[in-house]
Amino acid sequence: MKKVKFNVEKTNTGYSAYHENRHGIIATTGDTLADLRANIVEAYNLQAAHYKKNGIDEENISLVFDLQQFFEYYNAINVKGLAARMNMNYTLLSQYITGVKVPSEKQVHKVLEGVKQLGKELSEADFA
Repeated sequence: MKKVKFNVEKTNTGYSAYHENRHGIIATTGDTLADLRANIVEAYNLQAAHYKKNGIDEENISLVFDLQQFFEYYNAINVKGLAARMNMNYTLLSQYITGVKVPSEKQVHKVLEGVKQLGKELSEADFA
């Protein structure tokens, strides 16, 4: 099954997410991302049951962040180090993250690929 994308936003009380489909908008909130994921599954499955469609589980959802939201949540990522790995100016990446500048689609893709490459390397690492 194709993953269902939910756009995620940080709120004062936690997180909100929404997904638009032909039946309308599915929206929910959660105090943490774990709560949000569970609430997304519940909200989606309620709509699916109403329209007699198949439900989903957490493995079938994809959370979509904007750059600023992503780096706010995953603040363990060293932005200066990531910028150096991607051959991107640290100041420019910081301006994208803080919202001072709006990145082009090409730049967003470059940052996403840099993050994914870092994640891949980390997932393959072992300690002696």
